[in-house]
Amino acid sequence: MRNAFVDTLCALTFENKNIYLLTGDLGFGVLTKFWETYPDNFINVGIAEQNMMAVAAGLALEGNMVFAYSMPNFATMRCLEHIRNCIAYHKANVKIVSVGAGVAYSTLGITHHGTEDLSVMRAIPELKIFSPADPYETIAVTLAACKIDAPCYIRLEKGRESFIHHQKIDNYEIGKAVKILDGDDCAIFSTGAISLEALKAAEQLNAKGISTALFTFPTIKPIDVEVIENYARKCKVIVTVEENNIIGGFGSAVAEVISEIKGSKATLKRIGFRDEFTDVVGSQDYLRAYYKLTAENINRILLGQ
Repeated sequence: MRNAFVDTLCALTFENKNIYLLTGDLGFGVLTKFWETYPDNFINVGIAEQNMMAVAAGLALEGNMVFAYSMPNFATMRCLEHIRNCIAYHKANVKIVSVGAGVAYSTLGITHHGTEDLSVMRAIPELKIFSPADPYETIAVTLAACKIDAPCYIRLEKGRESFIHHQKIDNYEIGKAVKILDGDDCAIFSTGAISLEALKAAEQLNAKGISTALFTFPTIKPIDVEVIENYARKCKVIVTVEENNIIGGFGSAVAEVISEIKGSKATLKRIGFRDEFTDVVGSQDYLRAYYKLTAENINRILLGQ
């Protein structure tokens, strides 16, 4: 995803020289294409993420579009007050980009696991939140974020993610979910790169004769209320899948919508990290299996096993 993001940003900066990219002393090799092509539009602020957000806000309030790039925890929780007071409160045109969602930095441990950032950032007013599932969704949300003069949070994987879509998504509309599969019995709503496991689960269920819908949610805030309401009325069970703590995250956003639907509605089950620290170390695949973020567990939850 990060390469798709950088390529897209380079193309956008060719058209708009008021785009700036800031980094907190990381992204070497990944951001090289941008800083070599547009050296006057790139600033490495050093290991000073809070200062990076303040600089980004200042540049934005002078009429620029600014992308501030770091790892999930460093870009969010370390800078939370600056994001809230300097960026969101002033509606500054800053796009905060985090790379390494969930347990992508698997072997580096809890300090680098981005497992609460969606929950934290959802609570900040005026902030739009994007969590693309693959490189094509990354391109789509980057382009969409650049069309609005508003603060955004874009949560990306590192780079080993697979493609969910077979082609680019044209004219993506902020706040809309993307239909991958349709079905009547149950629905899986997913966000981020963990959507690959959701796709495997949906395909397995459909192969068993269980009509299963699958939607990815590239935008979490604002969320696609229409899709949630339609499938909550249509299906018996909805499962949300995210590589984030289920408290306050994507599943909570879906639950908030369903809780206000009158009459009969689907049962909602949320899959994500529970109320505990992800303090186990191993590969990303190992950690996803350890914390039951797998197609097999999605199926087990949906089938009530």
